[in-house]
Amino acid sequence: MEWIERYKPDQEPSLSDIDAFVGTPLWGELNAFLREGYQVEPEVSYSGCSGQPGWNVKYRKAGRALCTLYPMDGFFIALVVIGAKEYDEALDVLGGCTPYVRDLFEQTKPLMNQRWLMIRVTDGDILDDVKQLVRTRRKPKR
Repeated sequence: MEWIERYKPDQEPSLSDIDAFVGTPLWGELNAFLREGYQVEPEVSYSGCSGQPGWNVKYRKAGRALCTLYPMDGFFIALVVIGAKEYDEALDVLGGCTPYVRDLFEQTKPLMNQRWLMIRVTDGDILDDVKQLVRTRRKPKR
């Protein structure tokens, strides 16, 4: 059963429900990185957006989005927005990223001077890429 079918708009899943559905330790690793490194708590919210509808987990620091996580069966998608402010640093980071993330960046057309990267996190190397890109949005506390 797909995520959107499992939890309707009036049935908010718990964080443990989400963790069980995703079923990969990569999910916990990224959540720990965000919570500990940025001292933020996840926000579970529902989106009717046609791009990726359903319940998701948002991380924000000082009113600014770090990333949004979309649960999938066996993996997850991390939305990281690269705007004008972090564009040059992101280009530097991309040189060390996986071919998948570099290609995704190149293929993602700018929208309002931003690139909305929907990164399918399926392995540790891609997870490392996501962490690096989040760091371009804001430096961690530690």
